[in-house]
This record gives sequence, C-alpha cells and structure tokens, in this order.
Amino acid sequence: MSLATMMFDAQGKLRNGWWAAIFMVVLTLLLFPALLISQHLGRELSIAEQALILLVTTWLCQLLRRRPLTEVIGRLDGLWAVQLGIGGALGAALMLAPAALLALGGWISWKPNSTGLDALIASLGLMAAVAVAEELMFRGFLFQRLLAGLGEWPAQILVGGFFLLTHLDNEGMHGTTKIWAGINIFLASILFGLAYLRTRSLALPIGIHFMANVTQGGILGLGVSGASEAGLLTPTLASGMTWLTGGTFGLEASLPGLVAVIVLLVFLARWRGVKPAVQNREA
Repeated sequence: MSLATMMFDAQGKLRNGWWAAIFMVVLTLLLFPALLISQHLGRELSIAEQALILLVTTWLCQLLRRRPLTEVIGRLDGLWAVQLGIGGALGAALMLAPAALLALGGWISWKPNSTGLDALIASLGLMAAVAVAEELMFRGFLFQRLLAGLGEWPAQILVGGFFLLTHLDNEGMHGTTKIWAGINIFLASILFGLAYLRTRSLALPIGIHFMANVTQGGILGLGVSGASEAGLLTPTLASGMTWLTGGTFGLEASLPGLVAVIVLLVFLARWRGVKPAVQNREA
C-alpha cells in the first residue's frame, strides 16, 4: 500500500483516521497553552473554558474539511431544542427511577438542604458545561470521524473505552465500586452514542447527560462520578451496601443505576430515531 493510498481514499479525500488524529493535534495545541496560562495565574482551567476550547477545535477541524459546524453538533433550530428537552426528561428519569426504587426499599432517604437552592443553581451551570464539553469530546468530531471510517460499533467501543479511561482516576474508583461504576460508565457512553446516532445531533445526548448529572447531584445531593455534590436535598444512605446505593460515588456505581442505563439503552437501540429532514453531510 502506497503512502498516498494510506492517506487518501478513492475519491482523493483525506481518510477519517487522519482527521481524528488532526483533531487531537489541534486540541493539544489549543489546550496546552491554556493550561500553562491557567497554571501561571494560579488556578485550574474551568470546565466551561474546556468546553469552549473543544468547540473552537471542532470548528477549526470542520473549517479544514470545508464543512459546517452544524454537521457535527446539529442545526440549532426548533427540532434541536425539542431533542434537548426530550433528552433532559430522559436524563432525569435515568436517575429518578433508581432513586425512587432505593427510597421505597428504605436504602436512601432525603431531607431538605437549607442552602439547597443555591447548590442547585450552581449545579445547573457546572453540569451544563460538563455535558457540552464531554459530548463535544466523545460524541463530536472525533466520534463522528471514527463512525465514518470504522462503522458504528467499532467507533462506539473505542470511544466508550476512552470515556471510561478518563473516569478511572475519579474519587472513589476502587474495589467493587470500580467494577460497578466502570461497567455503568462504559454503557453510558454507548447510550450517549446511540442518542447521537438516532438523531445525528448532539442535542439529545447533551440533554440526557446534563439532566442526569443535575438530577443526581443538584437535586438529589448524591455524588456525580465520585465528585461530592451538595444539592436541593441531603441524602442518607444505608451503610455497607455501596453496590446497591452507589455510596459516595453516586448512582452510577449502583445496581439499580446500571439497570436504568440498560433499560434506556434497549429503548434507544429499538427506536428508529428522528433525524433532520435535510442532511448536509458527507463521509
């Protein structure tokens, strides 16, 4: 195989694997100086700043491909807003269902938090940035180039493994929690990927991701992927049953949480999806 064949397809277009590599190079070139500046200023790079860097990286890569940004994120129209709202409802249900089951069994109880409203408001901003940043990173340009180059399931598995890898150092990721949370986080990545595949837009996965985190942390006061979150409510968990309640890691490390993810996964797998009427896309 010649070098030209390795780099370009039969139509003379740069192969998708190279575009994925270009994305990572551009991201590094933008992220590294931003990290140095933040370090010089004595602070961490915020998740909102990371989301902005990812958006700029995506835009630059699409500019190089001579394709619109909307090809990656979806057209920002009424349908996008509807899908975002539906995603939000699904994300809330994803956490409320296992929480309700655990409450009925007496394994978790809640009481009002006197500063809960402030905590919820703070959570809304933080989790919006988290959802946008992570979906741009894991369901955006990189995922979509892998989809075009490798197909659906190879791309899903590769990105799911990458998504899991970025969570392995989270607080509380050890022992049985690491097993339960690892399975759940990997399947959640597949779920978000399916949400994109069924709509060809980031609206649905962003909505699910955002409201799942807000519901788990900002409302229920549970941990979110190991990060402690004050919420509208303050929970009390049964001791010694972390496999059931998720413990301080959150519902992502619990059996009911895993079942909820699987149920939504099956629903999305069986759903044919709703895609924009006009798709201005190319491989």
